[in-house]
Amino acid sequence: MERRTYFVDVLLPLHLPGTYTYRVPFEYNDAIRVGQRVVVQFGSKRLYAALVRHIHENAPSYTTKYVLSILDIEPIVGERQFKFWEWMAAYYMCYPGDVMAIAIPSAFRLSSESYIVVHPDFAGEYSDLGEDEIKILDVLSRKERLEISDVAEITGYQKIMPLVKSMIERHIILMDEELKQRYTPRRSTWLALDEKYKDEAELKLLFDSLEKKSSNQKQLLALMRFLQLSNFGASEVKKKVLADDRDLSPSAIDTLVKKEILTAYQKTESRLEAVVSTTDVNSVTLNEEQQKAFDAIVTSDKPVSLLYGVTSSGKTEVYIRLMDRALKEGKQVLFLLPEIALTAQIINRLRKFFGNAVGIYHSRFNTQERAEVWQRTMDTTDNGFKILVGARSALFLPFHNLGLVIVDEEHDSSYKQNDPAPRYNGRDSAIYLAHSWNARAVLGSATPSVESYFNAQSGKYGFAEMTHRYGGIQMPEVLCVDMKSAQRKKEVQMNFSHFLLGYIKEALANKEQVILFQNRRGFSLRLECDVCQWIPQCKHCDVSLVYHKSTNSLRCHYCGYSIPVPSECPACHSTTLKMRGFGTERIEDDLAIFFPEARIARMDLDSTSQKKRYIEILNDFDDHKIDILVGTQMVTKGLDFDNVSVVGILSADNLISFPDFRAYERSFQQMTQVSGRAGRRGKQGKVIIQTYQPYHQAIRDAMNNDYASMYNSQIVERRVFKYPPFYKLIVITVRHQNMELVNQASALYAARLREQFADRVMGPEYPNVARIRNQYLKRIMVRFAVGEAIGEGKRIMLGLADELLKDKAFARVQFLFDVDPQ
Repeated sequence: MERRTYFVDVLLPLHLPGTYTYRVPFEYNDAIRVGQRVVVQFGSKRLYAALVRHIHENAPSYTTKYVLSILDIEPIVGERQFKFWEWMAAYYMCYPGDVMAIAIPSAFRLSSESYIVVHPDFAGEYSDLGEDEIKILDVLSRKERLEISDVAEITGYQKIMPLVKSMIERHIILMDEELKQRYTPRRSTWLALDEKYKDEAELKLLFDSLEKKSSNQKQLLALMRFLQLSNFGASEVKKKVLADDRDLSPSAIDTLVKKEILTAYQKTESRLEAVVSTTDVNSVTLNEEQQKAFDAIVTSDKPVSLLYGVTSSGKTEVYIRLMDRALKEGKQVLFLLPEIALTAQIINRLRKFFGNAVGIYHSRFNTQERAEVWQRTMDTTDNGFKILVGARSALFLPFHNLGLVIVDEEHDSSYKQNDPAPRYNGRDSAIYLAHSWNARAVLGSATPSVESYFNAQSGKYGFAEMTHRYGGIQMPEVLCVDMKSAQRKKEVQMNFSHFLLGYIKEALANKEQVILFQNRRGFSLRLECDVCQWIPQCKHCDVSLVYHKSTNSLRCHYCGYSIPVPSECPACHSTTLKMRGFGTERIEDDLAIFFPEARIARMDLDSTSQKKRYIEILNDFDDHKIDILVGTQMVTKGLDFDNVSVVGILSADNLISFPDFRAYERSFQQMTQVSGRAGRRGKQGKVIIQTYQPYHQAIRDAMNNDYASMYNSQIVERRVFKYPPFYKLIVITVRHQNMELVNQASALYAARLREQFADRVMGPEYPNVARIRNQYLKRIMVRFAVGEAIGEGKRIMLGLADELLKDKAFARVQFLFDVDPQ
């Protein structure tokens, strides 16, 4: 047989350009495949799990290192995924390795990138070993494994990998990764009655023999319990069920196995909850408006459709029918949601209809669970997932036949990843993913983004509309409280107007529920000296510290820096320190004073940090165990509760006063979305907006639920001032610990950009927070008209940054590119 020499180009999960070439050992020629993980040495000591991108016979001009091992029998990444990653890297101006680092579950990375162990086949023959090899084995005889850096210390070599590689090739040592992967299927022991004793006569003889000796009583009791649970041996029983029975002896169970009365065997189990569908999809009947929307989507000649439906119009029922249609065609479905909190409710609804075909994927799952979801997404058998529900990270799952992509609440800014790279938009990436599979994409929202609505109105997207609530339910009545006037009339207590308190009291008296929205967590937004106006600042970031009562500390929401609450002002030594502003923690505290009998809960980042805590809060609210739910933007997004009669927006001014060209749109969306939680069943709900600007147009539009007014005003402004959807934006952040270096680098980079792009360049300017984690920031914005050759512009921008980094003075300055910033 001809001996062929193969090379592989591998992708590493690092911020590095392109792929790297390694030589394939001859014994791996028949096993190596594109999409498998392989272990390679990168640098002098580090070992990494890389993905095989290409296999070829083109020897590079330099000496290549060898692939050290193959970690997978079958590929875990397909060609379409690689293409998707490469598109994302090109569009969002980063490297494919950046994409790989966030796409692959951490369980598929090596559990340790640089450990060695003694090879299990090593016979212990030391006569052919060198002095350094004997030293290594001597230490390994006392320690289970060694880190590569420890090996370097033992031998005194800086470049230790040639020696390690030589020992691996001779089967003296083995990389720990080959023995211990981070993902291992869960296995448990099951017990079955031996075939011999399924015969009634043989079983009777067995009982007779066990009853003769008193020492066999524990075994007899265990056997009787097993037969009871197994329907007299007709089925198997999980060993743990017997072992957990306090009346049984674990040793007696083991003895039954040793005597071959019971047979023990291992069975692979899922870590994920198994469910069975309980409702036929055909029971989902669409009303006339829903049916028109469904028909408009499935008959559209556009691959992307926007479903614009007011809150509680029944978009989920349309989604379910679309999913059922895709499944009947043998296709998979991806259903994206902006927040993990939303997945709990929607998963329960989908599993009613689709049972175990529904998988969920998000960051709150542990590494083993995420890896299992990955494997079952690839699975083409009945055990595989057909519908995948998750936040934006679910985009990277290894689909094998994707036919439908649904992006619910498509307007939500949570779909945008801000750090680290790739700084991608989940909605836009989902559209590309659907295109790569020739699948249909559906974007749904009660408050579509200006860009999506513009695309629908201009004919780029298909369009379906639902303007009425399902079942004839009325839209909530939205009322506005002028806080200036209320304070003047002394009708404000703490942070609540008497008007709002009255409606809360009425709702509680009627056994109804209340949601209060404040988009600030913590107790007080800042502490301030009443004498000299000193405000405690984070020592790592240019922000004030927020007071958290639960920990009695002042905390930075950017880096986590925390200090105890000072007893006096360090500047003037005054003890009159006042709390300014209010967050969700304070609202929760104050409500207990007004309504001591009410059951109050808070839903924000602090209160939901524990796994499944957010599910517990939502379930308790759904079960009417909570009367008042206080929350940040988590409570605004698509949640469906049948007993909420009052929604309060405590400080609308925080939303509309934010310095961003999307502030009007975002404030309208958030107020409209949280308003939509009221009156979803039965009688009309009430929404109370507290504001110091009652005649601001965004508030008037939210009160009137007038999306068209918001859209029409914004589209004119954006055309005039050159913002999306008429222009594409790229923001470059220049970052370094030295402020002067940031100033110099950003000024020089901006000047070079202007040579290429003239007046399309804005900045450099400091952002709202100019220092985060001791890194100073400056931003430059470049605009491109839609239809321009933006790809060439990106290449120029990256090239200019690389040029600047070659200057030793700026070698450690970072250039962060954000395409389509949110």
